[in-house]
Amino acid sequence: MAELRVNKAKQKLANGEIVVCFAAWGYGGADALERLVTLEPDAIWLEGEHGEVDFSNVAELTRAIDLTGASPIVRVHQNQAGVIYRTLDLGAQGIVVPHVNTREEAEAVVQAGKFAPIGLRGSFTSRQGIGVANYQSLANGQTMLMILIEDIIAVENLDEILKVDNIDVFFVAPGDLAQTMGHIGEPHHPEVQSVVDESLRRIVAAGRTAGALVSNENAAHHLEQGVRFFLGGPGAWIEDGLVEMNRRAEG
Repeated sequence: MAELRVNKAKQKLANGEIVVCFAAWGYGGADALERLVTLEPDAIWLEGEHGEVDFSNVAELTRAIDLTGASPIVRVHQNQAGVIYRTLDLGAQGIVVPHVNTREEAEAVVQAGKFAPIGLRGSFTSRQGIGVANYQSLANGQTMLMILIEDIIAVENLDEILKVDNIDVFFVAPGDLAQTMGHIGEPHHPEVQSVVDESLRRIVAAGRTAGALVSNENAAHHLEQGVRFFLGGPGAWIEDGLVEMNRRAEG
C-alpha cells in the first residue's frame, strides 16, 4: 500500500522552522511549476480567488507541485464547505480561506477541512490518498488550514479568532486590509503597516503561527517579529533581475 505523502510545510512548522512559500500568481501552468524542483520550495501557493485556478486544473497543478517535493496550497474563493473539501479532494495539501472575520467563520474552515472527530469534511479519498490504507484517519495530520486576516473587522475580532484550534497559519494580508481602513491601493501606508505589525505581534503572543507577505526588503523585520510563514512572489524578483540585466547591458 502507498504511504500518505508528508506535508512539507506543515512538518516544518511543527519543527519550529520557517516556511518559504512561492506565490505562483500568473507564473504559468504545470510545466513551469514542475521546473521549480531545483529551488526546493517548501510550498507553492496556487491562486483560486483572483487567479485562473479552479476545479478544472487544480489536480494537474497540484500533481506538478508534488514532483517538486513542495506542499501544494490553494487559496479558494470563498469560505464554503464544498469548495474547501473538493479542493482538498483534488490534491491540495493546504487550503487558504480569504476574509475570515469572526471566530464562527474560522470554525467553519475547520469543520470543512478536517475529517471527524475534528470536523465534518465530506467523506472521500483525496488524490493524495489514493492507495493509502485508512486515509481518512490519517489525513487530518497532513492537511494544512490557513485563514486570511484581511479586513479591519477581523483585526477587531482577532483575539476570539485565535482561540480556534486546528488553524495552522493566521496570515495577515495588507491589500484588502488597506481597503477596509480607507487606504485603498495603499498596502504600504504607515497606518496599514502599523496594524499589520500589531496583528502579527498578537498572533505570535497567543502562541499561534503568523504568516505575512515577505520580500527581500522586509524579511529580516518579519523574522524578528516571529513570523514563520513567508509568502513571496516572482514579480518583484523578475523585475529586479531585469533591471540588473539592463544595467549590465548598458555597460
